[in-house]
Amino acid sequence: MTAGHRFDAIVIGGGHNGLVNAAYLAMAGKRVVVLEKRHVLGGAAVTEEIYPGFKYCVCSYVVSLLRPEIIRDLDLPRHGLEILPLESTLTPLPDGDHLVRWADHDQTRRELYRHSPRDAEAYDDFGKLMYQLAVAVKPILAMVPPDPTSLSPKDLLGFARLARHFRGLGEEQFHALFKLMTMSAADYLDEWFETEPLKATMSASGIIGTFLGPRSPGTAYVLLHHYLGEIDGAMRAWGFARGGTGAVSESIASAARRFGADIRTEAGVAQVIVKNGKAVGVALENGDEFRAPVVVSALDPKRTFLQMVEPKDLPDDFVDAIRRFKIRGSSGKVNLALSELPDFTCLPGVGPHLRGAISISPSVDYLERAYDDAKYGAFSRRPYMDIIIPSMIDPGMAPPGKHVMSIFVQYAPSDLDGGWDETKREAFGDAVIDTLAEYAPNLPGAILHRQVLTPWDIEREMGLTQGNIFHGELTLQQLFCMRPTVGWADFTTPVRNYYQCGSGTHPGGGITGASGRLAALKILGGRPR
Repeated sequence: MTAGHRFDAIVIGGGHNGLVNAAYLAMAGKRVVVLEKRHVLGGAAVTEEIYPGFKYCVCSYVVSLLRPEIIRDLDLPRHGLEILPLESTLTPLPDGDHLVRWADHDQTRRELYRHSPRDAEAYDDFGKLMYQLAVAVKPILAMVPPDPTSLSPKDLLGFARLARHFRGLGEEQFHALFKLMTMSAADYLDEWFETEPLKATMSASGIIGTFLGPRSPGTAYVLLHHYLGEIDGAMRAWGFARGGTGAVSESIASAARRFGADIRTEAGVAQVIVKNGKAVGVALENGDEFRAPVVVSALDPKRTFLQMVEPKDLPDDFVDAIRRFKIRGSSGKVNLALSELPDFTCLPGVGPHLRGAISISPSVDYLERAYDDAKYGAFSRRPYMDIIIPSMIDPGMAPPGKHVMSIFVQYAPSDLDGGWDETKREAFGDAVIDTLAEYAPNLPGAILHRQVLTPWDIEREMGLTQGNIFHGELTLQQLFCMRPTVGWADFTTPVRNYYQCGSGTHPGGGITGASGRLAALKILGGRPR
C-alpha cells in the first residue's frame, strides 16, 4: 500500500451528493478521495453524448431543488454552473385543446381564465399558500434530524426547536401542512380547482419517482417537496443547466477539486473494511485498498448497508429495517435524437411552448389508470410523461438543425411481471412514442436515435437499487427522522466512522445536494449556517 492510498475521508460514489460532501470536507481542510464506479461523474445527474453530437441528460434532466447555500458556499457559477429558466408547462389535450402555464403571471392567469374563471382566481391563492408552506418547511431541509428514541439533550433540543418552529405557523398554514402530509395530491387539489388538466398536471408532481397514484394518500407531500425548489430566489422555479445536469455535477466536482479533493472514476468500491466495529477504509473491485478514519457512502441505503458491509457488522434489527425500506422503482426514461422538432396538434409550429416542459397528463383519471397498470405488474400502456427539449433551451445539446428530447415516464415498475428484458424495454419505448404521437403525429418519423431506460437499466448502469431515482420513496413513514430508519437519520450508521450521505437520507431525492452537505457538517461536528 502506498502513502497515496491514505486519506482523511473516503467518499463512495461520485453522484452529486457525494461530490457535495467531498467539497465541504475538502473545504474544511480534509484530504478527501471520491471513488466513482462509472467512467463519468454525476450518478443520475449526468450528461452523456450517447450518439455523436447529441448530448443526453440520461436520467435527471431539470434543476430546481439544488440548495442555494450550496451554490453560494461552493461558488458554483465560478465553476461553470449556469441555470437557464424553463418558460412554461404545456399540457396537450386529446381534443386538440391545451393548457399552458407560463413564467409570466398575467399570461397564465388569462390561460386559466379561458378554462375556468374560478380557477384563475384560486390559482393565485393556492400559489401564495404553497409559497408560505415551502418557506415554513425550508428550514427543516437544513436540519440534521433528531433521534425520537433518544433522551440526549441534543436530540431533545432539536425537537424543541422543531416544535417552536411549527408553533410559529398560522392556523391556516398549520392545517394546510397537516393536509399535505396526509392527503392524496388529487384530493388536495380537488379542494382548490375544477379544471381537470390543471389538477392532473399539478398532481403529477406528487407521483414523480414514487410508486403511488395521484389518489394515494401521502402524494400531496411529494407535491410540496417539488415546490421547495428555487432559482435565484424565485421559489417554485425550474430550469435547465447549460450543458445538461452533468454540468451541475461537474461544477460541484470542480469546486471540490479546487479545495483539494481527489476524484477518481472507474474506481468501483467492493466493500467497506470494518475492524472492531469501526470503518477503516475500503477495498476496490480491482483489489486496491484505501484507508481513512472516515468513510462516507453516497449510495442508496440498500447498497450502503446490505452490499458494502458484512451483515455481521450490523445489528440484526437494523438490517431488518433497511430490508423493509421501500425503494421500489416506478419510472423510466426515454431520450430521443430528432431530425426536427415535434409538431403538437394543439399548438402547431415552433414557439415558446417548446422551450418549457410538456406534460402528458390530460386528467387525473388518465394518471390513475397509468398507475393501475403498474399496480398489477405491467408498465403503463398510456403513461404519464414529463418532457423537455433541451436543445431548444441550450442549442449546444444537439447538432445544428437537430434536437434532443428528454422524456421522463411513469409508470415502469421495477418488479415488472416476469422481469425486464430487452424485448420488454423496447415495448415500453414503443408505448411512450405511440402515446406521444397522438399529440405530435410527426414525432415517430423524426426519430434518429432513441435510448430507453427502464428501472432494470437504471439499476445496472447507474447503481440505483431497483432504479429508484430518490434512493427510496418519499412517503410519510420514510421522511425526516425515519429516513432511512429511526435512530439513524443523522447520517451516522451502526458502524463507527461510517456515514451515509445519499438521497436515501434526509431530506430526500432530487438534485438538492442537501444530504451531502448535512452529512459533511455532521462529520465535521458543525451546524448548518
